This record gives sequence, C-alpha cells and structure tokens, in this order.
Amino acid sequence: MADVSETQPGGHSPVDFVGVLNLEAHGPDTWIGQSPRYPWGDRIYGGQVVAQALWAALQTVDERYRPHSLHAYFIRPGDSREPVRFEVDRLRDGRSFCTRAVVARQSGGAILHLSTSFQVTEAEAEVQTARMPLVPDAESLPTDIGEWPWIMARRQLPSYAGSGQSIGWARIIDELPDDPRIHYCGLAFTSDTFQFSAARSIHPLQVPPEQHTERFMGASLDHAIWFHRPFRADHWHLYHWDCHGLIGARGMTVGNLFAPDGSQLATVAQEILLRERRPGN
Repeated sequence: MADVSETQPGGHSPVDFVGVLNLEAHGPDTWIGQSPRYPWGDRIYGGQVVAQALWAALQTVDERYRPHSLHAYFIRPGDSREPVRFEVDRLRDGRSFCTRAVVARQSGGAILHLSTSFQVTEAEAEVQTARMPLVPDAESLPTDIGEWPWIMARRQLPSYAGSGQSIGWARIIDELPDDPRIHYCGLAFTSDTFQFSAARSIHPLQVPPEQHTERFMGASLDHAIWFHRPFRADHWHLYHWDCHGLIGARGMTVGNLFAPDGSQLATVAQEILLRERRPGN
C-alpha cells in the first residue's frame, strides 16, 4: 500500500486519493498540490481543496493532536490545470488545542480560506443524540457513476420534492493507509456532496435531474465540519442532509454523518449558492 510520501507530484495529475494528498513542500509552511482531471471540466471539486488544505495544516502540528473542526470559505473557483499553493499560518499552539489558518492560492488569487482547530484526545463523557435514518445499506443500492468514476464512490437515495432532505452513502474507493490523519482528509473530501439535492427539493422551481444544470447555477459558498469520532474514510459512511431554507439565492444545509452501525462521525454544514438561470443571465 502506497504511503503519501511515495507518490511524487512532479506536475502530474493525481489518479487516486493518496496522490491528491501528495503535497510538495515549497518553503516554510507552504505546500503545492495538484488536481485530478475531472470529467466535468477544469473546475476543481471543492472537497479536494478542503482536504488538501487540512493535510497542509496537519503537517505543522504534532501527531498527538487530531482535528476537531474546520471552517472554510470558497472564495473563487479553482482551475484543475494549475497547481494550488497552500500557505499555513500557525495561529496558536496550546497544551490541549492548537489552531491553524490556511490560504489556498492560484495565479488569479486566493481560492479558499480555511481555519482548523486540533485537540489532544480526552477521555470524557460521550453522549450521542443524533439518530441515523433507516435506509438501505450501501451495497444494496445502484452505483452512482455520474461524474465520479474514481477516487470517491457514491450511492445516493432519491430526494423528493418538498422534503428538504438528501441522503447518500460515500467512501474513498481505494484502500487507504492506517494513518488517521489521512482519513480525516478523506472525510473532508467526501463531505462536499449530496447537499444540493436537499436545497433543490424545496425550491419553487421543480425540474427533472437532467435539467438541473440548465435551470440552476450552483456553487459551494462556505463549509464547516465538526469531527466527533474516529473512522475510516475508505469505508461507507452515510450523509443525511437537511436544508433549513433558501434566501437571497443561498441555501443553508446541515448534515449528520454516520457509520453503518449508527455512530455519528461528524456534523457538516454548508451554505450553497442556488441561483435560478433566467433569460439574459
């Protein structure tokens, strides 16, 4: 099994998740990352940049710290044909917590700003109130090929008009090394998916899925993850998204992430842009 350090970027497009995380050091607390070639064009998938930014931040903290939250703003679309530069700012190092900020840049300017906090594991009370919905297991659902033939596997359930919800299973396709830091980044990679269906389901304009791109312009605006429990990103995990409303072309979506046994792994929130395309726009 390949270690992240064994795959050299060399300006080549990564073909798996380990390759996505293979950032090249480029000065103090600075790394350069490459993007896969996505079948939909040159726009970088947002989850990729979040995962790479988190990996860059992880290079600057002791391994006894684990990420417990991150908050990111998608500033402008990234271009997969161009390397991404990740600049890490060491904001604070404490005994229990430490904090980092990361700016991801390309030639046109910053494309993402991420802040993330890390904590030393503490043995304290553990209580879960979130409940996993009753859904078919991932292996019983049809494969969602769509735009994801590699890196991430998805199995999405139907999202019904007016429900304000979307549900789907996701995982990193390739078996990953045991390093838990890689799995945090793997979850960050998969976390930017399924949420648009929850927002579209409550929009007054209801169109078939094949018309979504034609009738709507969508983008991720900001993104937050709170990590609750250890996990493996190469195992199936279930996203259950709720859209809390639409206003000003923005939709607020909040998701709970579960392991197959019902354990809550993370909470994810994302504000999305869902703008109706009108003649002349």
